[in-house]
Amino acid sequence: MTFDLKFYWTLFLRRLPVMAALFLFCAGIGVALAIKLPTTYEATARMLVEAPQISDLPGTIETNGAEQLEIIQQRLMTRANLIDIANRRDVFERGMTPDQIVTRMRDATDIDRSSGRNRATLMSISFNAGDPQTVANVVNDYVTLVLNENQRLRTGRAENTLAFFTQEVDRLNTELDLQSERIVAFKSANAGALPDSLDYRLNRETLVQERVSRAEREIAGLRDQRQRVIQVYEATGRIQVAEEQQLSPAEQQLAQLRAQLESQRLVYSDTNPRVRVLLTQISQLEAEVAAQTGTSSDSAAPDQESILNIALAQIDSQIELRQQNLTDDQAELDELRTSIERTAANGIALDALERDYTNAQLQYNQAIERRDQAQVSEQIELSARGQRITVIEQASVPNAPASPNRPLVAIGGVGAGLMAMAGLFFLLEVLNRTIRRPVELTAALGVTPLATIPYMQTRRQFWTRRLLKLTLLLAVIVAVPVALWAVDTYYRPLDLIYTRVLQQLGL
Repeated sequence: MTFDLKFYWTLFLRRLPVMAALFLFCAGIGVALAIKLPTTYEATARMLVEAPQISDLPGTIETNGAEQLEIIQQRLMTRANLIDIANRRDVFERGMTPDQIVTRMRDATDIDRSSGRNRATLMSISFNAGDPQTVANVVNDYVTLVLNENQRLRTGRAENTLAFFTQEVDRLNTELDLQSERIVAFKSANAGALPDSLDYRLNRETLVQERVSRAEREIAGLRDQRQRVIQVYEATGRIQVAEEQQLSPAEQQLAQLRAQLESQRLVYSDTNPRVRVLLTQISQLEAEVAAQTGTSSDSAAPDQESILNIALAQIDSQIELRQQNLTDDQAELDELRTSIERTAANGIALDALERDYTNAQLQYNQAIERRDQAQVSEQIELSARGQRITVIEQASVPNAPASPNRPLVAIGGVGAGLMAMAGLFFLLEVLNRTIRRPVELTAALGVTPLATIPYMQTRRQFWTRRLLKLTLLLAVIVAVPVALWAVDTYYRPLDLIYTRVLQQLGL
């Protein structure tokens, strides 16, 4: 089927009034918006995240610039801040609810952040409103809040870090004192069973064991000697004692004390009270024996039974002395063995206490170091020499409006009207399935007509049709502006409708 330009031109002229009405409606809306939309001014400020002036210093608080700006942006756009700025700068008309103010402020505010690898971290804040001075004041208020929030964020973090490590130092110091007290108390309770004196106690155990063995042998020998003396006396009736060995009772006692002294010196030093008492007694007996030296040598011979009793008493005294020494040594040996058996467990417990103390000491030293670093960091932040946000472009009062572009809005309305006309024409042509031309009759029925008779209308019908079209066109020309005025006056301003439509479209 060939394209019939004349036919479509005729259809265009026939449908022109309806399409013209649609075109005028769209174009009227565009022109009305171009005239009605309020003038909007925009002010912008730019900020930069600067690197710290004192770098590579342990303890300084350095955060990712983009993350820091995101945190500040979220705190900046809080409900309280937006309402406070809007009321202080009289951004909107009176009578708006707080929710409306917050919504309008967020819609009018544009925050853009840019960062990347090997790139500076920047932040720009823009605000648009109907008054140029207002937009500049609002942006400057935003900038002030950003700088204050950045300062508060960094100094607050430094102060919190310092307070934390100061508290940690105090806590670890108390823990160290408690651990020291536990170690001292444990050592005091187990003074005789600690690993550091184990070698001494082992050596002492060997020495005492030898003394016990020697005392047992000596006791056994003395008991054997006593038995032999009794057997000799029972067999002979007398004690064989050499003439030079016949001693007086004082001399026998002196000899007995001297034997005791020798035995005590094996255990105690000369400063021991027992040794000193024996020395005193020996001195007294030596003086008494010396005084008896001049007595007559022709005194009567001693009685054999008395000599036996004296000899047995001397042996029993030596046995008793050695038995006492053996008892003392055995008690000391048992105590040494008990302490040696407890040493392993005490060593493990003491190692655990000392290990806990060492760990606490290490944590304490680290906390001291971190606290000192936090103090330096706080001084750096208070002196504004750390990472900070600086303003590289302050917001100024704009000289020209930023929007709307009135010619562009009007041209957009006209373009929308033309597109609506073309769309309506195409839609009507697609939906119309009637046969209007001989070629369509041939295509539909497969026959070729000899002639076609068009619809014949009267002159009255012709002028009636023309009058209807003219009336419709005039109605559209008058009704569109009236309808737009009525909507803008009684329903909602056209600029708000336009803004809401753009928001719904995500533009």
